[in-house]
Amino acid sequence: MFNRLFVEHPKSVDENYAEHFGVASRFGFAMIWGGMKALVHAFVPGLCITSGSDTVKRLNHIMVEQRRAKGQDVAQMLTVDWVI
Repeated sequence: MFNRLFVEHPKSVDENYAEHFGVASRFGFAMIWGGMKALVHAFVPGLCITSGSDTVKRLNHIMVEQRRAKGQDVAQMLTVDWVI
């Protein structure tokens, strides 16, 4: 049960618990902040015009593109043959 709750998912994204906690916390606060700006935009359309979509684009870039690049780096390291 402990492994399922605290170890498996962070390991599946090549992070330990502390790394995953930091990344997930930053994402959570960024989403809350972006959501608040989107609500301001809902009430006053001339304010925070692109804040919500900018937040989504930035988080997508971090989560999808950078994580994909990290995974490719790890895969490449695992496939390198060392010759001595």
